[in-house]
Amino acid sequence: MKFLPNSHPALTALILTLTCTLRVAAQDSPPAKSDTTLPTVQISGSQDKYDPRRYDTAAKTVVTEEEILKHGDTTLADVLKRQAGITVNGGNAGRGGGEIRMRGLGSGYTQILLNGEPAPPGFTLDDIAPALIERIEIMRAATAEFSTQAIAGTINIVLKRKTTAAKRELKFNAEGSNRFKSASLNGLLSDKLGGLSYSLAGNLRRGNYQETSTQTQEGSDANGQATQLNRGTEHNEGRFAGLSLTPRINWSLANGDTLTSQTVLNLNGSNNAGATAWVNELGAAAPYPLDRTQYRGRFGMARTDLNWVRNFADGAKLDAKFGLNASRRAWDHFEQAYDSAGQQTLNRMTPGTARDQGLTLVGKYATPVVQDHTLAMGWDAGSTQRRETRDEHDLPLAGPGALGSDQSFDATLNRLALFAQDEWSITPQWSVYLGLRWETLDTRSQGNTFDAIHNRSQVLSPLFQTLWKLPGSDKDQLRLALTRTYKAPGIGRLIPRPYTVSNNSAVSPDYQGNPGLRPELATGIDLAYEHFFGEGAVFSASVYRRQIDDFTRSNTSLLGQRWVSMPVNDGQAQTRGLELDAKLPLKVVWGEAAPDMDVRANLAFNASSVTSVPGPNNRMAEQTPLSANLGLDYKLKTGFSTGANYTFKRGGPVQISATSSTYVSPRRELDVYALWKLNPQYQLRVSAANVLAQPYTAVAQYTDSNGGLCNTSVNAYSAVLRATLELKL
Repeated sequence: MKFLPNSHPALTALILTLTCTLRVAAQDSPPAKSDTTLPTVQISGSQDKYDPRRYDTAAKTVVTEEEILKHGDTTLADVLKRQAGITVNGGNAGRGGGEIRMRGLGSGYTQILLNGEPAPPGFTLDDIAPALIERIEIMRAATAEFSTQAIAGTINIVLKRKTTAAKRELKFNAEGSNRFKSASLNGLLSDKLGGLSYSLAGNLRRGNYQETSTQTQEGSDANGQATQLNRGTEHNEGRFAGLSLTPRINWSLANGDTLTSQTVLNLNGSNNAGATAWVNELGAAAPYPLDRTQYRGRFGMARTDLNWVRNFADGAKLDAKFGLNASRRAWDHFEQAYDSAGQQTLNRMTPGTARDQGLTLVGKYATPVVQDHTLAMGWDAGSTQRRETRDEHDLPLAGPGALGSDQSFDATLNRLALFAQDEWSITPQWSVYLGLRWETLDTRSQGNTFDAIHNRSQVLSPLFQTLWKLPGSDKDQLRLALTRTYKAPGIGRLIPRPYTVSNNSAVSPDYQGNPGLRPELATGIDLAYEHFFGEGAVFSASVYRRQIDDFTRSNTSLLGQRWVSMPVNDGQAQTRGLELDAKLPLKVVWGEAAPDMDVRANLAFNASSVTSVPGPNNRMAEQTPLSANLGLDYKLKTGFSTGANYTFKRGGPVQISATSSTYVSPRRELDVYALWKLNPQYQLRVSAANVLAQPYTAVAQYTDSNGGLCNTSVNAYSAVLRATLELKL
């Protein structure tokens, strides 16, 4: 496997930093074991310094609350983009909207969980403020306890739930740029009353934005001669508002049992008005030279669960949770189009609603079998019902009546999983994790524009992970994971109803689902070397490979008079990569005389190939081939701390099919922050995101024997300045 990263000074510095960490060694002792999701190796020491990355057999990296809040981010996308091996595709600093990817893969290959369970329908990471999160767990290899719909890996968002003492906290945040302004208020209230403890965390946010982008659409004939040239300018402006609440109550019962109730409430809305004006310079003009749109959307979601934990005298534990969720999304979309003479040629309105409701029942029973040998068995069941309507009406420009379509469907998604996992500390240096998960998904749907659909899939996933501490050292260890994972098609990819676009073309097609889609099945291997040489100091190098059967790709074709994109199963795919990660406090190297500075660096190479798509550049799902981060944090005894983080993500061309390809430009971002602890009750955090404000270019191209069509879009970005006042009352 050969990787050739683009030459860049920051990458050179990052590699030097990683190399430096290999030459450092210092004394440290393992801390104590804490309560984790999976059974772990027994060790001794201080519980507060327990590191699951170092001691858990099933590999897991935890992003702490301190790391989450460090840069004053207001969206999870901005937090996650700095983590090793994670990239964000698209989105805007401060506004979110990007797709979270592990191993450079999106489109469902990365599993996102909320408190260990699949996120409710319609939920996005932008709906949860970073201030409401206790920690983020990153798992690159699948475990039996969580769904194995995690070909690239799993990101588990754990909401705040610890209540150890009374807390009253408020955070006032303001951020803005020449294109974006937002203000938010975060609050936390918690206390204990005997065996009862409670907490209430909330976030209120409001803002507005305006954006401008340009598009160039070029056509050519079979000989490569230019036949079409259109240039477009798009302007969007809008506003948004959101409210999130996460109340939690814990009861400690007399018999030692605990009951926990946690609820997530989310309300948000947005309004957007946009206009795209096209100028024709050669050949056929755009069907709608001037296109105006207006969008209004509202979303509400409630999720609540009751968790019962019982500890038995023999060391066994039963952990069961019952949950309910409901959500409603409503939208109104209006579109008016005009010809080059200014005459209106389209007046379209598309209102719609989507309602979801469901329940979950999850449980696990864990018991020690013999010394250093723990067996756990459990279940994961859920049912979700969706009702969606979408009415598209083209209002006539003269005379009564309206032409359009009324599209609606009902869908039910049932899932059931049974799992068993066993962790065995064979020797103090060697531990093994074995897991087996059987999972089935049953999707049924019927609508007024398509025949009834029934899609059922089931997967048996054997899993193996092992941790080996190298002889003669408590700092060096090796990890190996063998996994069977999969990706099931979502409801939206199964429903065969069209979603239309006004200026339809081969590079801007309509979209339609495919009821015949099958799950993608992946066999994977992960191998990692980890070196720990002091508190907070680590270097790791890992490689991975996934072989995927029934790979799903997008196929664009001309159906009747319109271009349509549809997902299809087509052949096999393979993805592989290398990840390097280092964290180095300078005091570990030079002792207490060194400045209180931490250096962080990570580098990820990803490569993939699809057998059914001709090369070169036949990568999966527009995979990010290279990503890197270089950061530092510096603390002074006066209560002042500062830091910076540089992120690089390489783009490049991707061949999606024999006729369709895309290109995205490299992306470079610089974030800086400063924190003043004015006194124990007050602190001020100031930060700047995306200081470089680099524009982003994306290209979509279609080429066949008759010629080609290419659309290039350029989006401008700006730096976002933030200020947060944090109060402990």
